[in-house]
Amino acid sequence: MTQGLRVALIASARFPIREPFAGGLEAHTWWLAHILTRRGHRVELFAAPGSDPALGTRELPVRSAVWSDAARSDVSMPSVTWMEEHHAYLGLMLDLARDGEHRFDVVHNNSLHYLPVAMASALSVPVVTTLHTPPTPWLESAIKAQDSCPVTFTAVSRFTAGAWRATVPAARVVRNGIDTRFWKPGPGGGGLVWSGRLVPEKAPHLAIEAARTAGVPLRIAGPISDRAYFQERIEPLLGEGVRYVGHLDRRGLVELLGSASAALVTPGWDEPYGLVVAEALACGTPVCGFDRGALSEILTSDCGLLAPPGDVQAMAELIPRAMKLDRRDARRRAEVFCSLDHTADAYTNLYEEVAR
Repeated sequence: MTQGLRVALIASARFPIREPFAGGLEAHTWWLAHILTRRGHRVELFAAPGSDPALGTRELPVRSAVWSDAARSDVSMPSVTWMEEHHAYLGLMLDLARDGEHRFDVVHNNSLHYLPVAMASALSVPVVTTLHTPPTPWLESAIKAQDSCPVTFTAVSRFTAGAWRATVPAARVVRNGIDTRFWKPGPGGGGLVWSGRLVPEKAPHLAIEAARTAGVPLRIAGPISDRAYFQERIEPLLGEGVRYVGHLDRRGLVELLGSASAALVTPGWDEPYGLVVAEALACGTPVCGFDRGALSEILTSDCGLLAPPGDVQAMAELIPRAMKLDRRDARRRAEVFCSLDHTADAYTNLYEEVAR
């Protein structure tokens, strides 16, 4: 394998790439930067201020408001946050258009913003973009506005590739991976666990209802990304065997997941991948989830059980069975299907291909 590729890794401008992670996208970007560096590639991470300095981060130019009073008062003025994010990616892409080919062999866009795609044709260095979400109007517009979009696309699952097929017919599937050397098996034996962003589309309130119906204790971990949702739908349900244990770092999550008998995954939307599923399996913890999005690609009947979307009663009935699944099978599935090494191999091969 060729060593020493120069990779510009574009991350989110909204949340820092550091622990504790704001979500799966930030965790994936952090791990990818680490393993590429570990393999001898030179990675420059363009990310939000406050990102992990150990990654060789170059902060995206997210600046405080710089607009004139006249611009601010214009009726078309979007929110300041929207403008700052737009300004950051515009500045980055203009910078890469000036001399990116002398500094990098490939640009890998892991952001959800439209400008790295819309402006890719201005660069003399190849651009790879990973599709981490279902189609969004801004990104679709950036692709369709070009007669021939010069970007090479990957998708984090077959499901996500299928969702984008009308706009991106040839996206390659490169699944997000987890470092199975870090996510180690735990003893299990405890109750249930739910981890992730506490937002309506992740539906942790349904996990609480299912656990309570099954009569099994539940611990919930993750960032409170939607304060109103947490206060209205989660806080009133805490107690009586249900605990919120906070926003944990990686080590805390390994301990939490490894001590549980099963992990609940309750997507209220079509989950593009499901990093929390891979993390649970790597810790030897079987999964009980809703059959939405890409979950059925990751799970087999040996390591996870799926209920119809949103069916709390069906999930509650599956929980005792899920808790009895063999933890060795869960770990084996993570090693075979969810390895970060597989992800890094696939991206490195793709980088070399487009760089040629």
